[in-house]
Amino acid sequence: MNKAKVVMFFYALAALLSMIGIGFFVSLVFMAGTNEYDTIGIVGILACIIAVCLVFMTGMKQKKKFIAAGLL
Repeated sequence: MNKAKVVMFFYALAALLSMIGIGFFVSLVFMAGTNEYDTIGIVGILACIIAVCLVFMTGMKQKKKFIAAGLL
C-alpha cells in the first residue's frame, strides 16, 4: 500500500469522526432534562459540519494532486 492511500485513509477517518461528532451533538440537543446542553449541542453540530466540509474539500484537492502525480 503506497503512502498516498494511507494519506487518503486518514482523510476518510477524519470525515468519519466528524460525522460521528454530528450524531453525538444531535443527541445532546435532544437529551431529556435541562436545557444547558442545547447551546453546546448546536455549536458542536455547526463545528462538525464545518469540519466535514473542510475535510472533504482538502481531501478532494489532495486526491487531485495525487492523481496528477500518478500516485493513485
